[in-house]
Amino acid sequence: MNRLQKLTLHLMVWLFLITLFTFVATGGFESSRGVYILFIGLSVFNVVIFYLNLYVLIPLTLDRRRFFLWMMGCLGIVLVFLALKYGFTFYVYKMSGLKLVSSQKEMVFSEPAKQLLSTFITNGFFVFLSTVYKFTVDWFFNEREKTELEKQKLTAELAFLKSQINPHFLFNSLNNIYSLAYQKSDAAPNAILKLSEIMRYMLYESNDSKVSLEKEIGYLKSFIELQKLRFKGDAQVVLEIEGQVAQQQIVPLLLISFVENAFKHGLATDKNHPIHINISVFEDNLMFTIKNRKNLQNKDQTGGIGMINVVRRLDLTYPGKYKLNVENREEDYFSELYLNL
Repeated sequence: MNRLQKLTLHLMVWLFLITLFTFVATGGFESSRGVYILFIGLSVFNVVIFYLNLYVLIPLTLDRRRFFLWMMGCLGIVLVFLALKYGFTFYVYKMSGLKLVSSQKEMVFSEPAKQLLSTFITNGFFVFLSTVYKFTVDWFFNEREKTELEKQKLTAELAFLKSQINPHFLFNSLNNIYSLAYQKSDAAPNAILKLSEIMRYMLYESNDSKVSLEKEIGYLKSFIELQKLRFKGDAQVVLEIEGQVAQQQIVPLLLISFVENAFKHGLATDKNHPIHINISVFEDNLMFTIKNRKNLQNKDQTGGIGMINVVRRLDLTYPGKYKLNVENREEDYFSELYLNL
């Protein structure tokens, strides 16, 4: 809310309250100009008390933790405006020849003690009201600022996690292409082309918070093709897609770590035990499963930063909306991810 909107809102609220107060308070008076001047004037005094405490006294005392000075200031405001209101009432009463209905005469000049106490309480109420307003607004502002800072922190962390994926993937892919080039394989140029397509997706098309699931699956297919080139076509992969994927959205680069690990730690060339990937979409839910045979000759059986990255990104982007089951079996690895898209 900008300053003009805030000013307009305050003005409308006070106009409503002053009108309501004047209408109720003048019910026992003969209609006269003086009556309205009196009660509108008293209402304006209350408004001044409200903003004097809000914008002058509180910033000079409470905001600086000078509580005693604030209490003394409040008492001073209450007493000063008690005198001003009483003087204003007397002036309007005398100048306008204000007449009261007999049953309501005590409303303006009742017994002095009662009148002073009533005005004192009214002044104190508006000091209290402005103090409550100040702390309520500050609390909402601080909560909104806290929420915004949390969002910025999460955005920065997600950006950092995503940035880790690119060099991690690029490092592995360049190693694969180096291996093809070292062997003088004819597949090296095609591998470079596939890598360029994948990097284009990673650098440009995955910048949004979510992307089409269809595009993400296309990215996985390109990655698998790149791996097949590395294994000279001997990589055994079964990829099954079930359900309508075109209309669904998913956080980009979320599934790649599972597939990377399958090739890195698994036995990708076993025709009897291919890497088996299934992606099923039903309503707004996704079930992703991947199973691969263990490569017992590979001593590095850890998931590296890839899976740690995946779990953290799931926590940030799908809190309470995912279930992840990773099993390290005797002969194979099995991962199952359920997502509420």
